[in-house]
Amino acid sequence: MSKRGEKIACLTAYDASFAQVLDQAGVDIILVGDSLGMVIQGHNSTVSVSMDDMIYHSSCVSLMSKRALVVVDMPFMSYSNIDQALFNATRLMQEGGAQMVKLEATQRQSEIIEEMSACGIPVCAHLGLRPQYIHKLGGYQRQGKDIEAAEDILQDAISLEKAGADLLLVECITHPLAAKIQQTVSIPVIGIGAGKDCDGQILVLQDILGITAGKTPSFAKNYLTSGSIQMAIEDYVAEVKSGAFPR
Repeated sequence: MSKRGEKIACLTAYDASFAQVLDQAGVDIILVGDSLGMVIQGHNSTVSVSMDDMIYHSSCVSLMSKRALVVVDMPFMSYSNIDQALFNATRLMQEGGAQMVKLEATQRQSEIIEEMSACGIPVCAHLGLRPQYIHKLGGYQRQGKDIEAAEDILQDAISLEKAGADLLLVECITHPLAAKIQQTVSIPVIGIGAGKDCDGQILVLQDILGITAGKTPSFAKNYLTSGSIQMAIEDYVAEVKSGAFPR
């Protein structure tokens, strides 16, 4: 799709019912995100989410996804070294039905991604705002705003692609930086709050349905203004494909 210039529409899902709706509505990638810690469990961060939590929700989603690629988050501290990363990624694929795993990464995780890729594990690398690092970052703030920080994230993207990452997800980075990354790497770049120049877009499902617990991100859009949930998701997919979202 990226090579053909087709926009990639992605959404999160955490259960079988919504996974089926997303799959039928034409969503290309379903992410079983550790955002479930906030959206489903009611916590104020993703840090408390366990590997068992991710396997349970992933297994529910993967059973109902017939066409969309199922990508699953590796939760906090589940990939701190190569052996741990391989063990937990294997569980997500064998027990949870994941077709690709996602980890929040910098160049520091290059060796881990290289080994996972060599073992046949497809990997999505998550750059920019990394929610698992929220206590280190000090808040949910846009990343890459100065020249040095932007260059660090760009070099992370280059290194992680070289290590074997199959997909990049960039969150809350400046729009020019996202465009630069998209132009520099050859693998697809999915954005969330990163502008319209990415190969695709992802949002949290609850945000597009207007049922977010707490503050809705400024880059999100409520599509459930009339009609059904199915129509709302189809409208989101159509706007991503046409380039109408994000503006």
